[in-house]
Amino acid sequence: MKKQEKPLTFRGKYLLLTVLLFYGLLFLLDRQSALLALQKSGAVLIKIIPIFIVVILFTSILNYFIKPKQIARHLGHESGIKGWLWALAAGVISHGPMYAWYSLIEDLRGHGMKDEFIVVFFASRAIKIPLLPFMIDYFGLTFTVVLSFYMLLGALIQGMCMQIIQSKKPG
Repeated sequence: MKKQEKPLTFRGKYLLLTVLLFYGLLFLLDRQSALLALQKSGAVLIKIIPIFIVVILFTSILNYFIKPKQIARHLGHESGIKGWLWALAAGVISHGPMYAWYSLIEDLRGHGMKDEFIVVFFASRAIKIPLLPFMIDYFGLTFTVVLSFYMLLGALIQGMCMQIIQSKKPG
């Protein structure tokens, strides 16, 4: 049986309409400021288009070669340090809204995925691969690497806290 495809929708239409409305209103009230705002917006857009292209290509390549189900088999009770690293990596490369992952994670949990790995997965999602080029551009490579390191370390610490809580739970 073939999977039914959802029609493509433009999710940002209300935001776009609101922005256009505000620009139109600003143009009526203060034409000079509206033109200045449009110039600055255009300059930012031109600056970030190459970054968007790189991000889209990188994300597409990752999604083509690495599937979430492939990662899941490495997150069971006997996975050791490899499981912690897989949970970190899976969280970082995952994209889309968090709630979209709930059913898959619940299914993996039913197949033996440890709760501490779920915590690590969700906490490491704070690092967004598509946003890293922007962060490097705005804050520099050193800042981005150090912050990302501490975010991953924090994800591991949260997972270890969950492991301690789970080990003290009766039954």
